[in-house]
Amino acid sequence: MTDLDTFRTETRTWLEANCPPEMRQPIRSEKDVCWGGRSYVPTCPEQKQWLDAMASRGWTVPDWPSAYGGGGLSPAETKILREEMKAIGARSPLNSFGISMLGPALLKYGTEEQKLEHLPRIARGEIRWCQGYSEPNAGSDLAGLATAAEDGGDHYIVTGQKVWTSYADQADWIFCLVRTSKESKQGGISFVLFDMASEGVSTKPILLISGYSPFCETFFDRVKVPKANRVHDENKGWDVAKYLLGHEREMISGMGLGEGGRDTLVSGALAAIGTDDAGRLADPLLRADMARFQVRARAFAAMSERFIDELKAGRAHPAQPSMMKYYGTELNKERHELQMAGGGSAALEWESEASRTGAAPRAWLRTKANSIEGGTSEIQLNIIAKRILDLPS
Repeated sequence: MTDLDTFRTETRTWLEANCPPEMRQPIRSEKDVCWGGRSYVPTCPEQKQWLDAMASRGWTVPDWPSAYGGGGLSPAETKILREEMKAIGARSPLNSFGISMLGPALLKYGTEEQKLEHLPRIARGEIRWCQGYSEPNAGSDLAGLATAAEDGGDHYIVTGQKVWTSYADQADWIFCLVRTSKESKQGGISFVLFDMASEGVSTKPILLISGYSPFCETFFDRVKVPKANRVHDENKGWDVAKYLLGHEREMISGMGLGEGGRDTLVSGALAAIGTDDAGRLADPLLRADMARFQVRARAFAAMSERFIDELKAGRAHPAQPSMMKYYGTELNKERHELQMAGGGSAALEWESEASRTGAAPRAWLRTKANSIEGGTSEIQLNIIAKRILDLPS
């Protein structure tokens, strides 16, 4: 066998021995997702067991260097690990903005001290992060942000407000864009890290049409932030911000992959609508819509594999994350539209135990934000037109 064949066999054996059966069940609600953090309380002992087992091998972040808590795997080995996890239906052991966004930025721009301080704790799920980017007057025009960082010698005094800060009320630390100079729009921004328990930090959840409040308004009232927590040079935070946004858009594009499979999309429709004489979904128009969706979803999955391979090899086009983000979010919205259409009137139920307190309609409503978060669809299309299609401004 080749080295990769050996790695696959050993990985398959280890996963079979260490992934608890409970962690091979489909995710039923947000509570089934492990976010880690200082206040993390597992939903069951097996969730913590799975996190600890994967973290002990560095497999929560398999392609990070082992010096920073990662697995030190090659791109090919990382791909094999993901394939073998998917084969047994293993859940991700840890979801984290630290993994999907901050980690890559620290690996590229962070000092050695910053990497050693933050990355291993991210890998072990000990710190939960949130993102301080958007402001009430700085959304799509992010570089127009006004949250100010006053020079205090060896520290900054941060004053201002962020909005749509996902899970800010549950996060331990924040990676945040602040204005350190007014001489230049993009050139006056710095990228800083600080503890959400710092004096002067407060949050206020924002209630969404889904009935949930994953987003927050976040307020900073003269928060003291050590300059040692600044990533990259002062007034060079826009470089970090753009790099991180590419990884955020890659993460959001993953919504387009969904859980896959016939059961997740069609089973509800079969139960609500029934089958025809040939055993197919009885509604031919809905059946055709679902078939078209599944073809597009398979094509997107193949494109995603290629994009990830190119990204890891350093050959990805800088605008590709915008393409992936746009199409992935459109697919995710379409998936939930079809699930609602296939569920009939019962799919609109909002509070019963049978509907898991309205999991389907709440998730459907939540997808409406996909076109906004991480950069609006209009912005992504502009980037695609300009950077990939070379259309004139």
